[in-house]
Amino acid sequence: MDSLKQLTADVSACRACPRLVEWRESVARDKRASFKDDTYWGRGVPGFGDPHATLWVMGLAPAAHGANRTGRMFTGDRSGDWLYRAMHKAGFASQAESVNAKDGLQLLGAWVSSAVRCAPPENKPTNSERDNCREFLVRERTLLQQVRVVVCLGSFAYDAVCKEWGIKPKPKFGHGVEVAAPDGTIILCSFHPSQQNTFTGKLTEPMIDAVFTRARAISNKYF
Repeated sequence: MDSLKQLTADVSACRACPRLVEWRESVARDKRASFKDDTYWGRGVPGFGDPHATLWVMGLAPAAHGANRTGRMFTGDRSGDWLYRAMHKAGFASQAESVNAKDGLQLLGAWVSSAVRCAPPENKPTNSERDNCREFLVRERTLLQQVRVVVCLGSFAYDAVCKEWGIKPKPKFGHGVEVAAPDGTIILCSFHPSQQNTFTGKLTEPMIDAVFTRARAISNKYF
């Protein structure tokens, strides 16, 4: 029988995409100077959180010097600072920041993963790499039976979620867009908390806070 523990092991050991394997491992060898003393994870990064999650947060892929370094999604980078601060405000995270995988962060009624599980060059995975990772998304969905709302961070994650949940026709992606899937799951869209978006003001704290406030309201209807 499949389990989240087995899924974690399988994601960590996956070598299905040669381009991604080469990149994640080269980044782990040729470290950023500010992390030269760190031991990089350098493998596929599994999802993590509450097995009884009502909220599922879907990102694009692990960051080269964030999750690919720390081994935990959105951990150790600026995107994670924005994400977990917003989740903490909405009651989905035990603390507002995530520095490393042993910093005590717990997700409360939430699960975090990504459409692609390995760090891609230039943060741009291919569609075929996304499709190779689909097995992991399908298995997570089967195991996370209580999920009622999915927050998609960016259009790439949104496309993967719409494909998996059978949303046709697919509404155009945009921040704050809300879509009901055929099974009743609510899909919420947010611009990705990348530095490209946060530094330029395309995504502000009130904007991402509003998405997670809405996710909390939906979750509270069920539990």
